[in-house]
Amino acid sequence: MAKIHPHLLSSSPSFTSTKETEKFTVWMKSLVLSSNGCTIYDASGKIVYRIDNYDTKCSSHVFLMDLKGKVLSTLIRKKLRVNEHWYGYKDERVKNERPWFKVKKISKIFDKKEGFSCQVMVNEGDEDYSQAFSCFKIQGCSQKSEFKIIRGDGLVVAQVKRKQSRDGIMLGDDVLSLEVAPNMDNSFIISLVVVHGLMSHKI
Repeated sequence: MAKIHPHLLSSSPSFTSTKETEKFTVWMKSLVLSSNGCTIYDASGKIVYRIDNYDTKCSSHVFLMDLKGKVLSTLIRKKLRVNEHWYGYKDERVKNERPWFKVKKISKIFDKKEGFSCQVMVNEGDEDYSQAFSCFKIQGCSQKSEFKIIRGDGLVVAQVKRKQSRDGIMLGDDVLSLEVAPNMDNSFIISLVVVHGLMSHKI
């Protein structure tokens, strides 16, 4: 089966944010048959984001794309000694370009209360974040597919839980519900959700 390659664009994408809480469904499956990745649906059931890693699980270089294959962010893993770091770039990564954000796993010790924790630092030169908060934290439990993204001021800007049906039936652990707070860059939040999935070996 022929692979579907992303269409890489040099121009900056239009990053979306709204004044209302947005809900998404994250399915830890690729649209491509026998491939690794994930697919993200909006509240109306339309596909809005996707990751396709083909035959490679836990890839160290992935593209977050829209349905048509337009690259919204490039995510690259770098191993520094023991700790795992992820660098996010807007659009296609350009050599020597400063990363949009960095994710660092700051704890490998798990406990029932705090679980794992990752520190996220946004490039201070980014206009969207330089005047606000450039520090975020991903916090959750290692035993569950649940976690929160918390801004530096303590505000929970996104929350991921296992999805339930309308009848209250819990769906599989590869089907997640994502809520994003108002006025947040959805592409940024989705990129962090993808990084979490890669760190957790779920994508």
